[in-house]
This record gives sequence, C-alpha cells and structure tokens, in this order.
Amino acid sequence: MLKVIKIGGNVVDNPAKLSSFLDDLSRLGEPFVLVHGGGKIATTISKSLGIETQMIDGRRVTDAQTLDVVTMVYAGLVNKKIVAALQTRGVNAFGLCGADGSLIVSERRKGGAVDYGFVGDPLADKFGVKTASMLLDGGFVPVVAPITHDGNGTLLNTNADTVARTVAVGLSSRYDVELVYCFELKGVMGSVDDPSSLIEHIDKGSYARLRADGVISGGMIPKVDNAFDAIDGGVASVVICGCDAIREPNHGGTLITR
Repeated sequence: MLKVIKIGGNVVDNPAKLSSFLDDLSRLGEPFVLVHGGGKIATTISKSLGIETQMIDGRRVTDAQTLDVVTMVYAGLVNKKIVAALQTRGVNAFGLCGADGSLIVSERRKGGAVDYGFVGDPLADKFGVKTASMLLDGGFVPVVAPITHDGNGTLLNTNADTVARTVAVGLSSRYDVELVYCFELKGVMGSVDDPSSLIEHIDKGSYARLRADGVISGGMIPKVDNAFDAIDGGVASVVICGCDAIREPNHGGTLITR
C-alpha cells in the first residue's frame, strides 16, 4: 500500500521530534509520499523582514509579500532540509511543490467574508498523477510543499492538509492509498489534556455528534473534513495519529471511515 503522510507544523518546528519522525519514516519499508507545511518558520522570517503576519481562524492571510516568504520557506528552506535529512537516512527523496510538474493546480479562493489573498483551493481534476507516478515508479519519495499554482503563472499558498488529501485522492486512481495525518497528539482526542481519551474510530454519524458536543472543534474540523473527502474520493483508509506512532500497527491513532 502507498502511504501519503502529512506531517504537522508543530513537528516541523521541533528538531528532535522531526529527526525521530524521519528515522521512523526511513524504516517503513513501504512506498510513501510526504507532505509538509512550514510551522512557525514563515512567521519568524516574516517578522525579521518587517512583514506583519495576519491569521484568521488559524489560517494565514497571504498578501504578495507574504506569498514570497511562504514560497521561500515552504518550497525552499523547509522542503530542502527535509529532503536532505531523508537522504542521509537512505531515502531517495525528491522535493517539489504543486507548481513542479504541474502537480497541483489550484484556483484562488473566492467569496466568503474574508479575503485571504493568494490562497489556493486545489482542483481535483487537474492533479498531476503522471508527475507523481513517474517519481514513485522511478524509486523516488516525493516530498511535497504546500505551494500550488493556478496554471497562469500565479503561485498560491495552500493548506497542507488539503494538499495531502488532494495527493492521496489523485494517486488512488493508480495505487491502493492510505492517507495518514501525523501531528503532536495521539489522534483525535476526547480531551486534549487527557492522553487516555483517544477516540479510536470516527464515522460520519459520530463526527456530527462530536462536533455538536464541541469535542471536535477549531483546527481539527478541517483535518477531519479532509479525511472524509479523501475517503469519498477513493482513498482506501485514513488515519489521524501521533508522529511517534507511524510504524505502529494502524498507527495507534484514530481511524476515519464512512
């Protein structure tokens, strides 16, 4: 089975956790694609350049200056550091973003109460499956940064969870795909302060109840939404788990099913 693995920003920000995670990835023994964001590095660099960071509901408003920064950080600094680290572990990683090989074409987000600027929503029917499968079949491990393009020369900052879902759905036409969201918690938790409160299984019915009760809220909502979209799009299975459990059976996390 091909795994599409998305690594959370809090792991990217922590050198020790990132190193341990990459150690585990190098021992998977299965083909995989790694999708990453940029953590807080873009915010730090923006501040050093005198560029104000504006976040709304956890999402970065991306004006032209901010787009330059996130492109440099996500598709450059972070991507190449991860690629180099995987290479030292014997993994033949190949770094790219959505613009490379036209992997992910997006449209600029429209409408809504907030103008997020140069933020993209991927077009599922324009996924570059030929590009991705060429790399995978050639023995490379694609490492994907969440910068996409609109097909007309404009780069777009794109949510990394959504990029991972787009990659997983796009590849499911040729491979048996498992989508794995790895972050700092064990999975979807009943209470983030209680490590024993892992919710091992969520389907659409229980998800509606958990949202109504406020158990699933904030940034976890788009992650679970992407999980269900992936399943509806043909992905075989989706797991949300801790970054230290990637090599465990079922990844020791939350299994998402219809």
